[in-house]
Amino acid sequence: MSTFVPTQSEQGDRAWHLIDANSRVLGRVATTAARLLQGKHKPRYTPFLDLGDHVVIVNAKQVRLTGRKESQKLYRHHSGFPGGLREDRAVTVRQQQPVRLLEQAIKGMLPKTKLGNAMYRKLKVYAGPDHPHEAQKPSNYKVS
Repeated sequence: MSTFVPTQSEQGDRAWHLIDANSRVLGRVATTAARLLQGKHKPRYTPFLDLGDHVVIVNAKQVRLTGRKESQKLYRHHSGFPGGLREDRAVTVRQQQPVRLLEQAIKGMLPKTKLGNAMYRKLKVYAGPDHPHEAQKPSNYKVS
């Protein structure tokens, strides 16, 4: 018996999912979005193909961090130059770039390959409740 690999015509259309992150825990929203982007919720999931859907996340500014992560969690970035390490706490990242909290959490859960980059491009995160993707008619996705 050979392994089933879906062809281009069998892959189907990509659905659009809308996730409201208002007062939801960061990790729960991130894992749900990563699964949708990878296509793990579909019966034809194949690890080496991009069968995932588009994900739109709104209200990223109101995402919740548990415990003392708000004051203790560090976000690091290096410019590539000597002494170019920058560290910010989650509090300052939320004030300056609230979208970055979710984007980095989800990107860390995707494959570190060209395939993972293609999956990440289907993610749209917005700090407020408004988004420009109404024409795609995204369906509301409930995060547990």
